[in-house]
Amino acid sequence: MLMLVTNTGQIEGGPKTGLWLEEFAVPYEKFTERGYQVQVASIKGGKAPIDERSLPKDGRWEEAIKRLEDTVPLHALSAEAFDALFLPGGHGTMFDLPGNPDLEKVIRAMYESGKVVAAVCHGPAGFVDMRLSDGQYLVKGKKLTSFTNEEERAGKLERYMPFLLESRLREQGAIFEKKPLWSDHVVIDGNLITGQNPQSSKSIAEAVIDALENK
Repeated sequence: MLMLVTNTGQIEGGPKTGLWLEEFAVPYEKFTERGYQVQVASIKGGKAPIDERSLPKDGRWEEAIKRLEDTVPLHALSAEAFDALFLPGGHGTMFDLPGNPDLEKVIRAMYESGKVVAAVCHGPAGFVDMRLSDGQYLVKGKKLTSFTNEEERAGKLERYMPFLLESRLREQGAIFEKKPLWSDHVVIDGNLITGQNPQSSKSIAEAVIDALENK
């Protein structure tokens, strides 16, 4: 299992940001409890920034947090080594995942070979501008979800974002499915699995596990 997180911890001209911890920690725990080997990577490698607003106050997720101290740079890894890719969210992903050539290479290789490609909340920012071998956008004609425009506006960070994720995915041909604010919602289209928001973290992890074990 390859879990790829953001390196962006500061929005230029805006607040601090980073990974939304629940979206990493809950799936990480589910995957490791099931016996999967998890490689934690980021675009550049090193310590991954965590959005302070997402830190727990009860000491949960200690092991998951330790795994974020020293991530592997994505360019040092091969898609062939993994059975699934999981992209947690957090607003940082909106800045360093879209259009990244290393990520595009990994997503294309894994998706086209039938491996599970999953993302939750802002994680599907990693699908933006990504193209398959035939030149089509990855998301074109695919049913999926992500953090919605309404949720972005409710969180009051819309003005700091380079684009609205739901809108951009729709523009690139996605069949976007959503539920009301903060609903637990997962969409499965073949080997592409997406979750709407932090509340979907447990459900998407379980969907990924089901997809792997039913292969």
